[in-house]
Amino acid sequence: MWEIGWQRNYRLALAHVKAGGSLPTGPGAVIVQGEDLGAWIAGQRVGWDKLMPAQQYLLETLGIDPAAEGETLGPVRRSQDERWNTNLAAARQFHAREGHLRPARKHLETVDGEAIKLGAFLDNTRRRAAKLSLERRAELDALGMRW
Repeated sequence: MWEIGWQRNYRLALAHVKAGGSLPTGPGAVIVQGEDLGAWIAGQRVGWDKLMPAQQYLLETLGIDPAAEGETLGPVRRSQDERWNTNLAAARQFHAREGHLRPARKHLETVDGEAIKLGAFLDNTRRRAAKLSLERRAELDALGMRW
């Protein structure tokens, strides 16, 4: 028997299509009853070989096919340097606006439309200060980082 979550997402996708909706092409595009249909569909396409033939058939009737060879579905993982630069940009933006670098632990800073967990980043960076390169430490020192 199939997992209840799979059945729920399939029924929600089926109802969405029957109501005239189009299938989402990526995560976050269509949320129905709290379920991200785009993320679910991407997961089905990537894990096609793990599905039972009947599940594959049902998905095909909705117009969902397996992922093509070499096709990437979902976000590409960022390198540590890219994540550092994104967090640093958030820290610089916060510092320029507030004049300090002491956000609340749960503070989110929006940079280019992306919510960055700046408070958590700074708290975690303080805990790992001994492992930071001198260059990265200097970048935060320039913003008045409290260690």
